[in-house]
Amino acid sequence: MTKREIVWPEPIPGFDPVKWKRQVHAEIERETEGMTKEEVREYFRQASERGKQRRVELAKRQTAGVQ
Repeated sequence: MTKREIVWPEPIPGFDPVKWKRQVHAEIERETEGMTKEEVREYFRQASERGKQRRVELAKRQTAGVQ
């Protein structure tokens, strides 16, 4: 994919993506502190599953016309 094919979204006024990334990283660090590698792996697996479920629910709402 070339740069000409990429469609960039408009920036969200007042949203600082670097600040947001740092906050999320700090939250993950707190939640996984003291976990073994296997526990951290399971933490991310579960987070991935939750994300998939949210995307499915969002798609259902959008097709039903609910925002």
